[in-house]
Amino acid sequence: MPALRYRSRTYKRTFRRTPGGKTVLHYKKKKPKKHHCAECGKLLHGVPRGRPYQIRKLAKSKKRPNRPYGGNLCTECTRRLFKEQARSLGAPQEIESQEIEE
Repeated sequence: MPALRYRSRTYKRTFRRTPGGKTVLHYKKKKPKKHHCAECGKLLHGVPRGRPYQIRKLAKSKKRPNRPYGGNLCTECTRRLFKEQARSLGAPQEIESQEIEE
């Protein structure tokens, strides 16, 4: 019977063969999913996947790509966002008229 903490399905179960010939169960935490783009859902490259204690040990430059929205948006979505921002800056903006009370 496994210990209480190993009974849940949060642990991945692997069978291992010992040098004595017995087969034993080893419990291991599951590997997290790969990171996805926040807008289109595409897989993100350059972002490590691991448990928080493993990611914490990495250098800042290895945690995510060093560019705007790196680790959140894919390259296509980032390009699209920059184009939209540039176009909105160049467009004439409407001036709201304020009513003057006397």
